[in-house]
Amino acid sequence: MLTEPAPAKLNLALHVRRRRDDGYHELETLFAFVADGDTVTLGEGEGFAVDGPFAGALTGESDNLVTRAAARFAAAFGVEPAGRITLTKRLPVASGLGGGSADAAATLRLLARREDIALDDPRLFACADALGSDVPACLYSRTAIGRGRGEQLQWIDGAPGTPVLLVNPGVAVSTAQVFGGWDGLDRGGLDDGDLLAVAKAGRNDLEPPALSVAPVIGEVLDLLATQRGAALARMSGSGATCFGLFDSVAARGVALEAVSAAHPDWWCLETVLL
Repeated sequence: MLTEPAPAKLNLALHVRRRRDDGYHELETLFAFVADGDTVTLGEGEGFAVDGPFAGALTGESDNLVTRAAARFAAAFGVEPAGRITLTKRLPVASGLGGGSADAAATLRLLARREDIALDDPRLFACADALGSDVPACLYSRTAIGRGRGEQLQWIDGAPGTPVLLVNPGVAVSTAQVFGGWDGLDRGGLDDGDLLAVAKAGRNDLEPPALSVAPVIGEVLDLLATQRGAALARMSGSGATCFGLFDSVAARGVALEAVSAAHPDWWCLETVLL
C-alpha cells in the first residue's frame, strides 16, 4: 500500500490581470502550501473509494479529478491502471484550497512512485497541466509565483512553520461564478521582496465577486483580521475558505478559540506553512 499526502494550497495573493481569448484568465498568484490536507492511498483491488469527514460531497461520483489523473497517467506512460485508489477527504469541497487539484497531483505522484518515474519528468507535468490550472503547482507543493493560468511556476523562498488558521463558514462557491464576477480591471502585478512582504502588499482580486456570492466571507475576514497577532487575513483562491497568518502558535490558538466561540458551526483548521 502506498500513501501520498495532498497538502492544501493557499493563494497568499491572487492578482487577475486580464481575460484571455481562450476563456482563461491571466494571473499572478503567490502559491503556498500547508502541512495538512487530504490523503490518497493506493492499495490492492481496483476502482475508487472516498472516505473522511467530507466524503459525502463526492460519494457516488465515478468521474472526478482523482480518477481522471489515474487515467491520464496510464495513457501518458503506457501502463495498465492497477490498484484501488482511496481518497481521504479532510478538506471542504469547493473551498478555494485547491483540494481537487491537490488530490489529482497526489494521485500523479503516487503512481509515479509506483512506476519509479521522476517527479521532474516532463510527461508528468503535462498530465498535471492538462488536468487543471492549479494542478502543476500542487504537483510540487512548493512555494512559488504562478503566472499564465497559474501553471508557469517560479520557485521562491517560503516561510515554513508560519502558523496558519483556516476558516470556512460552511458555504461552497462556484469558481466559474466568482471569476465571472471579476470587474475586468488590471490593478497590477505582485511586488518584489520576501514571501510575507509580497503577500501583505498583494490582494485577492476575487474577494469582491466572492463576497457578492457569499457575504458571510466578509464576516470571516473581519473576524480573522481583528485577532491579536494576525499578520495577514485573506480569502484563498475563489473562496470561501479564508486564512490568517499569525505571529505565533499561541496567537493562532487564541484566534481559534475566538472564532469557534463566535461561530461553532464554522470549519477551522490549525496548521503551518510548508
